[in-house]
Amino acid sequence: MFEHVIQSPVGPLTLTGTEDALTRLSFGGGQAGAGSPSPALELAARELEEYFAGVRREFTVPLAPVGTAFQLAVWSALREIPYGATASYRDIAVRLGKPGGAVAVGQANSRNPIPIIIPCHRIIGAGGQLVGYTGGLEIKRFLLRLEERLPG
Repeated sequence: MFEHVIQSPVGPLTLTGTEDALTRLSFGGGQAGAGSPSPALELAARELEEYFAGVRREFTVPLAPVGTAFQLAVWSALREIPYGATASYRDIAVRLGKPGGAVAVGQANSRNPIPIIIPCHRIIGAGGQLVGYTGGLEIKRFLLRLEERLPG
């Protein structure tokens, strides 16, 4: 496993992964540039920099999150939420064919090992309110505003 810390507008981000895929993105970390980046982590760092600069809307870095079959399905559904859009836990549950599964979707969402790239920040409460986020609501608000203000 490789680990690399980068600076971002939301603070340090620790990228963890293999030679070929990103497996985790964590808020916080050591000093920027710490760790040894693999090619996958170098790509993730470059794409995150482009995202924060407003020139990237979709990520292409290969991902290898570890989770249950249901969690993986939820995380896959999160990646289908378009840039600048939001969805509710219920929306995702319905998309997965489990209309009563909003709570389970919320639990899977909270265990997302690759936030930002698997865009769990795009999940809001059914009434449109901001709800929990691993990095905190200020970071969630920042990410939603970043996506909202970018053209086109």
